[in-house]
Amino acid sequence: MTRVLRQTTRDLRRHNRAALLCSLYLRGPASRLELVAESGLSPATVTNVVAELIADGLVAEAGSVESDGGRPRTLLRVRPDFARVVGVDVGETHVCVGLFDCALETLATVQLPLGGTNLEPVEVARQVRAEVTRVLGECGVAPDGVLGVGVGVPGAVRDGGVVHAPTLGWAGIGFGDLLRAHLPVAAPVHLDNRARTLGQAEMWRGAGRGAERAVIALLGVGVGAAFVTGGASFPAITTTEWGHTVVQSGGADCRCGSRGCLEAYVGAEAVVRRYLDKPGSEPVHGGQAEAQLAEVAARARTSGAAAEALAETGEYLGIGIANLINLLAPDRVVLAGSAGAVLGRAVVAHVRTASARHALAYLAESTAIEPGHLGPEAVALGAATLPIEALLASGGRTAA
Repeated sequence: MTRVLRQTTRDLRRHNRAALLCSLYLRGPASRLELVAESGLSPATVTNVVAELIADGLVAEAGSVESDGGRPRTLLRVRPDFARVVGVDVGETHVCVGLFDCALETLATVQLPLGGTNLEPVEVARQVRAEVTRVLGECGVAPDGVLGVGVGVPGAVRDGGVVHAPTLGWAGIGFGDLLRAHLPVAAPVHLDNRARTLGQAEMWRGAGRGAERAVIALLGVGVGAAFVTGGASFPAITTTEWGHTVVQSGGADCRCGSRGCLEAYVGAEAVVRRYLDKPGSEPVHGGQAEAQLAEVAARARTSGAAAEALAETGEYLGIGIANLINLLAPDRVVLAGSAGAVLGRAVVAHVRTASARHALAYLAESTAIEPGHLGPEAVALGAATLPIEALLASGGRTAA
């Protein structure tokens, strides 16, 4: 027997609110007429839904623009001050916490190393709590003024918050419940893989905007990638273990236990080691791998050893990206993550040359390779997209 799903008036209203709110959020200010054309909804429906969104405090008028031969058109936008959201990046070496407004503009960020926690889940959760409390205090935001908390972790997330993160030594850890027990806010907590959150951030606010098929490369101590299809509006995002594809048979040892993995050549620690192994290198003094990498990148402007190390890194990274181009045929590849923010512009020319040499020509010609736009705190920003995504999907209906 065929089951018939009936859509209620309430469902239809929520769908219409979500469609218009998402359009305004992702494309920027728009007039009612533009929303009619983009959504396919009737002018009367758009007028009524926009009036609801304005009454709820989600949307506000944002000036006007001249129209062709008629009255000026009033622009609408999502109000940045409607809500505050928290984004948390639990990396392999650090915790970064950011407080953002509803437009994902940064209000405050703090980053601390995970030293002293021994990567024990309870200790990491306590550190997250301390840093969330700190950023809220710096900005004078009460705990009940937070719409939601998004958290990016270096592993797979299952069943609402169970984390499998081999690089942290976590197997089936109920990290979501630990966070909910420790966080100083009662707002919903959303967890996802760091590469996926980074991918969404670059699609919404960064170098991925406008792409239909994009690869967002997460470059840090670890290496991963998100494959994004469907553009910015609720895109389909698939994460991959790209860093553990082999680029050199019998090559360098990788911490995953294999040899010759891409991560063993382009991860932050690998790049620093490559530089230190070269004649003419000098000791680096940064405490963490990302800080040491920044020193190497700065020296590349004047040091032949550093410049050579980055050129070789770009070659290996280009090989890895060529593999992605041949497999996925993206129209854009974005070099992002903490190491990507440091290295992106320094190695992008080498990456483009190497990927063009190793990828199929007709695919390489239609793929743009760009540095990310969002900087070293991009994963925390990406995590903050999770509560915003829930807000948009609900049509702006927040939990009571």
